[in-house]
Amino acid sequence: MQLRSGFLATLALSALAGTAQAADEIVVYSARIDELIKPVFDAYTAKTGTPIKFITDKEAPLLARLKAEGENTPADLLITVDAGNLWQAEQEGVLKPLKSSTIEANIPAQYRSSTGAWTGLSLRARTIFYSTERVKPEELSTYEALADKNWEGRLCLRTSKKVYNQSLTATLIEAHGAAKTEEIVKGWVNNLATDVFADDTALLQAIDAGQCDVGITNTYYYGRLAKQQPGLKVKPFWPNQADRGVHVNLSGAGVTQHAPHAEAAQQLLEWMTSAEAQSLFADVNQEYPANPAVKPSAEVAAWGAFKADSVPVEVAGKRQAEATKLMDRAGWN
Repeated sequence: MQLRSGFLATLALSALAGTAQAADEIVVYSARIDELIKPVFDAYTAKTGTPIKFITDKEAPLLARLKAEGENTPADLLITVDAGNLWQAEQEGVLKPLKSSTIEANIPAQYRSSTGAWTGLSLRARTIFYSTERVKPEELSTYEALADKNWEGRLCLRTSKKVYNQSLTATLIEAHGAAKTEEIVKGWVNNLATDVFADDTALLQAIDAGQCDVGITNTYYYGRLAKQQPGLKVKPFWPNQADRGVHVNLSGAGVTQHAPHAEAAQQLLEWMTSAEAQSLFADVNQEYPANPAVKPSAEVAAWGAFKADSVPVEVAGKRQAEATKLMDRAGWN
């Protein structure tokens, strides 16, 4: 009789534990704006019946929140932008390394953490944009060439405080070493037409208005602006096609280290790498799918094909601190 009671007690505890892990709701901390990510979550809920609660904030507050909550976090998944931020989250120990044959099959290795702690979900090229009125495409060639004297007083840049530029500089360090990269960045700073911009959209508008002739921004900002302003006198140029290729970064996600519903969160993450979800990412935000089997939207495809840099994007995180110090030394505000 005592054995039977103990057995029943064990069963009851197991049932309670199973209930605690049931994915009646998946909680996501997201650094992406609501209108970009909500259609993806809505599609998953419609498909599976699993509700998704998402809390939106900037990257740094979300990371600080996860660290402060520790084992008590309600978050199952973290979504953020730029491999530098994802790498930082991994280093801070808030993401759980995963082994997923689904993610490995859907997303190329260069767009995933080598430990499985995060994966890219959508890609963006940080490329050169130019005035169609004052610049001929044949005048352009590489990121490095924007440091040449002929671009003096003609270049626009976004602030170095933005992680997108830190990641670009990090990959330049990977390609050229610190000394050569600092020389390039100093050349960019010397060629500035005006003070650095707070965001990419303002930079593109400055090129269109004649404030500068060329600049470096993410492609999806251009996609959004071109929809709003069909007569925009700015176009993208794909640099470094004769060598390493265009700098590509990503938005991505990882299951949190103390996810209450880790298995359900992994299933959601795996689905987000599928063709169905990847098409949503591509269409909603004018981004490139991270899954190479999925085509970009017609608008994005119209910009033309390019060779992307094959360097693993986690390099952006590994060299982020070095890149930030280098940009400071070069006078990039």
